[in-house]
Amino acid sequence: MTPLYGQLREVTPFASVVLAENPGVMTLEGTNTWVLRAPGARSCVVVDPGPLDRAHLDRVAALGPVDAVLLTHGHPDHSEGAKEFGRLVDAPVRAGTPSLGTDGLAGGDVVAGGGLEIRVLATPGHTDDSLSLLVEDAVLTGDTILGRGTTVLDGKLRDYLASLEVLADLPAGTVVLPGHGPELPDVGAVARAYLAHRRERLAQVRAAVERLGGDPTARQVVEVVYADVDRSLWPAAEWSVQAQLEYLRGV
Repeated sequence: MTPLYGQLREVTPFASVVLAENPGVMTLEGTNTWVLRAPGARSCVVVDPGPLDRAHLDRVAALGPVDAVLLTHGHPDHSEGAKEFGRLVDAPVRAGTPSLGTDGLAGGDVVAGGGLEIRVLATPGHTDDSLSLLVEDAVLTGDTILGRGTTVLDGKLRDYLASLEVLADLPAGTVVLPGHGPELPDVGAVARAYLAHRRERLAQVRAAVERLGGDPTARQVVEVVYADVDRSLWPAAEWSVQAQLEYLRGV
């Protein structure tokens, strides 16, 4: 199916998505910019405006008024356009990393906007500043859980496993609204599958370290564990393997 860039697609009665035109190995079809608005509400909350693509930002801005702009984490494919978008719509930008926005955002916060209450969950691991946003019967997971495949770790594995446990404990049937890829019907089921995958990979990394001996680099481990994976994915795999090596070393 050809991605529908720039078009507003309703996913739930309160969440719609506009796909940014930045496809790639790390971004799948592109970044999902989420527009949250209760039925009948005039204003909205925008999550992850995406890259600094003025055409994309203008299309999303036209869906306003915007009460607040929220970031799930600081990677540029989610946040690069945030400050410009905030200026366009005259709304505060809130993020786990203060330099990305005008206001901080942290686990336990509740954001009111678009006729909704959005509860913030701290879910570090993909990055140290990763957040998930619980709204009605859905959760926006950024890159902590993707709509397809598994995420790369740019943070600590210990944090990521704990974050997956948090998501696995959400009520059954909580819909996943991810930062990339299609929505998924049940965050608990996906989080438990992610946990099983991470534990399997960790066992493979441990075995590779024992086989290689000494203190192997992440690249050396990737060459063993990911030997059957397309080499274009190896640089991203190195991030995750580095996090796994640190976990095994107790860092």
